[in-house]
Amino acid sequence: MSQETLETAKPASPIRDRRFSLMVVSGVLSVVLAVAAMTIPVPYVIESPGPAINTIGEINGHPVITVTGHESFPASSGSLDLTTVHMAGGLPDSQINFFDALRSWLTPSHTIYPAELIYAPGISQEAVNSENSAAMTGSQENATAAAMSTLGIDFESNLAVASIPEGGASSGILKPDDVLLTIGGQKVTDLKVIQTVLAEGKGAPVDIGVRRDGAEKTLAVTPKLGDEGKYLLGIALQNTFKFPFDVQISLENIGGPSAGMIFALGIMDNLTPGELTGGKQFAGTGTIDPQGNVGAIGGIAQKMVGARSSGANFFLAPGANCGDVVGHVPKGLQVIKVTTLKEAYDAVSLIGSGKDGSTLPTCS
Repeated sequence: MSQETLETAKPASPIRDRRFSLMVVSGVLSVVLAVAAMTIPVPYVIESPGPAINTIGEINGHPVITVTGHESFPASSGSLDLTTVHMAGGLPDSQINFFDALRSWLTPSHTIYPAELIYAPGISQEAVNSENSAAMTGSQENATAAAMSTLGIDFESNLAVASIPEGGASSGILKPDDVLLTIGGQKVTDLKVIQTVLAEGKGAPVDIGVRRDGAEKTLAVTPKLGDEGKYLLGIALQNTFKFPFDVQISLENIGGPSAGMIFALGIMDNLTPGELTGGKQFAGTGTIDPQGNVGAIGGIAQKMVGARSSGANFFLAPGANCGDVVGHVPKGLQVIKVTTLKEAYDAVSLIGSGKDGSTLPTCS
């Protein structure tokens, strides 16, 4: 007769139960932390390549640059692309999470910065947009002035009062939009004239000739000694221009001053016969002042990537940015170092005419 043995189930081990509970708790915590990482904002800003826009082309069927009141020669081929950077995070109404930051750390064309290095604490996206819009407007006016100066076209240029901080030397005397004509009997042609007269006066009251609401008047201001040991009028200045014809730049949703040089090149191309680019695709970046000096900008590594992705073979970079250029140049992109608008124009003209541009200055 066969014999079967019936075994009863053994009670679960307390140690095994504790291990199982710990595994469950750990799993739940992992899920919670993962969800938190996806939702809790981190105080960083991501810079990534933005679009490139052809300043001598059209957007939605309308030219980016339009000249009226003067003969113009719109380009039919080639491009002079302004380059942009997309910014994400760092603002109360624009934030990123841990995974966004991690993904960007692992993306070579992205750069991560602590938010406090980019934005003032508590500033809103609306305020940033307003500042960028004002900077863009200023860069377009400077670009027009620089283009006309380089081409030898006469126009009127003045320094005017942009704002007057409360308690400054000129508070209650000068007003915003006053055009400065003379200081201490000398014609105001640039900021250096003002600085020289104030330094020589050593704090003595100075007569300032202004144009206000179409009328000219002379006002006396007693300069104050600033923190850096220089005598100051206590005003913020801005350039104002009166051009002999109208140059209109139509571009939305892009701000900042870094397109100034490319705008100036686009204006010069419109004002001169022929195809400046020779049908080739150029891109670049850099601020511009009314005298045609090219200044440094941010995000140049991302802008070079955006330029190359849009098909550009040549990139005009401010000489002051060379330290940020080296080691970040995309394959197939020739970077040309420029410090003035004339250098940039001559470089584009040389390559556009079919000549060898391999010996042009570069960053190394």
